[in-house]
Amino acid sequence: MKILFVSPDPRPERWITPLQAALPDAELIAWQDDMPPQQADYALVWQPPAVLFENEPGLKAIFNLGAGVDALLKLPALPEALPIYRLEDAGMSAQMAEYLVHQIAEITRAMPVYRQQQQDKHWKMQAPCRRKDWPIGLLGLGQIGNKAAQALALLEYPVASWTRKAKTFPGVESFSGQDALASFLGRTRILINTLPLTAETQGILNQSLLSQLQPQSVLINVGRGQHLNEDDLLAALDEGQLLHAVLDVFEQEPLPETHPFWSHPQITLTPHISAPTLREETIRQIAEKLQALQAGESISGQVDRQRGY
Repeated sequence: MKILFVSPDPRPERWITPLQAALPDAELIAWQDDMPPQQADYALVWQPPAVLFENEPGLKAIFNLGAGVDALLKLPALPEALPIYRLEDAGMSAQMAEYLVHQIAEITRAMPVYRQQQQDKHWKMQAPCRRKDWPIGLLGLGQIGNKAAQALALLEYPVASWTRKAKTFPGVESFSGQDALASFLGRTRILINTLPLTAETQGILNQSLLSQLQPQSVLINVGRGQHLNEDDLLAALDEGQLLHAVLDVFEQEPLPETHPFWSHPQITLTPHISAPTLREETIRQIAEKLQALQAGESISGQVDRQRGY
């Protein structure tokens, strides 16, 4: 079994060495732009060049080193019949739950106010949080978002989800389909976007959608930057429809220094760190799946190209 590691990581040995230990019978090769064809069986990829698929027409499958596959699917040279496998959790769901609980507690428990009071040496108790006043809605509820929904429900926030097809989870009110979207938005004050990026979801966080949320609502975007209409967000904040926005993903990353998000007082931004890939978990998962494929077994996590995830 010959495996190519194709990633802009400047230290590919951090992946290749433990992968070699997990797959002692495999030959692992770090991709280089000027290398000749390797006749590889599999490729582990993140932001691969299009020439990869021209040089390696015999690939049996590729494994994406992250949950999102939208950029990969846009590559024109990607063979139509080549199976693509995405990461399934790999330690990301616990991180996402932790990130969302932290950001929501910051707002609902008035933590910025308390930090300012400390600077001012001012002792004052703010009104306690009434969780019923902060109904949470998750746009999309895949494997990574599910743990966050469960964590927030355990903290006794009213939690609901909206998905393309009906899904049910304990403690989470479920909405599904386009006809239910308005009802979902109307009961939501904290909107968390975890949708995959597809042609249907690009630009979904726009004026029309934001205006249907409860007054003084909060947007948390941990999906993709391309989900958000940035001008519509700024307008919603400035007009008072939105109280705050927490953004972890952006259309252009790194975010340009001149971007207005940096200095907006009602925006909290983080550099795409809500649920980073954990190398050890990723290597274990991919190694197990490669071993199963070599043994002729079926594996989970294959991307449905029609749906885009």
